[in-house]
Amino acid sequence: MIKGLLFDYGGTIDTNGLHWAVVLKNTYLKFNIQIPDELFSEAYSYGERSLAIKPLVKPSHDFLDVLRLKINEQFSFMRNQGFHIDLSYIDLIAAHCNQFAQDTVNDAKPILEKLALEYPLVMVSNFYGNLNTVLANFGIRNLFLDVIESAVVGVRKPSSEIYQLGVNRLELLPKECMVIGDSFSKDILPAKAVGCYTTWLRKQGWEDSSLNTETIDVKSDIEINDFKEIEVSISLFNQSVVSKV
Repeated sequence: MIKGLLFDYGGTIDTNGLHWAVVLKNTYLKFNIQIPDELFSEAYSYGERSLAIKPLVKPSHDFLDVLRLKINEQFSFMRNQGFHIDLSYIDLIAAHCNQFAQDTVNDAKPILEKLALEYPLVMVSNFYGNLNTVLANFGIRNLFLDVIESAVVGVRKPSSEIYQLGVNRLELLPKECMVIGDSFSKDILPAKAVGCYTTWLRKQGWEDSSLNTETIDVKSDIEINDFKEIEVSISLFNQSVVSKV
C-alpha cells in the first residue's frame, strides 16, 4: 500500500497540469501580444536556462520576483531577435501569472491538507533555489516534511536520483511511495525507474507534446485530468492493492 507521497510542484500544484509555457503564452495573448510560436518557444527556453545558470534568483525571492526575472529574460531574447515589447508589460504579465498561481495553489491546498493528515508529503522539484520561500508565501510549506529542490541538491529531473532522494527522506521503500506529477518524461519515467508508483496529471503539457506514450513500455499507474481527483484516486489504488492480497 501507499505510505508516502512525493509531489512535483511547477505545473502540478501551481497550475493544475498546465505547463508554465502554456500559462505564459496565454497571458501574452491576454494582453494582445502576438508572438510567433517558434520565437516564443525559443524565448521561453532561453529564460529557463538563464534562471538555471545565472545567479538571478535569491533564496528570499517569492514567485512574483521569479516571474519578473523570467519574463525579463524572455523579453531580452526576443528583443535581440528584433521583436520588441514595451517593458511595462513585464509587471503586468508577472502579476497576472502570480495571481493565477496563487489561486490554483489555494484550490489545491485543502486537498494537500487532507492528504497530509494521512501520509507524509515530500516535494521534489526542479526549481531555482527559493522554493521554500515560494511555498511559505503561498501558504503550503508546512504541509511538506521536506523540499528536495534541484538547485539545492545539485540534481535535476529527469534524473531518477532526485526522486530517490525524496524516497530516502520519507524513509520508505520505493514501492510504498506514490509520485504525483504533470510531466511524463520528468516525473513518471524517473519515478518508475526508482520503483515508485505514479499518478500522472495529464492535462496540457509542453515538453511531452511530441512524446508518444503509447509506444513506451512504462505506464503510469494512475492518470487524472484534475488535481482534485488525487485523493480519491490514491484511495481507490490502495483499496485495489488490499483486494489483491
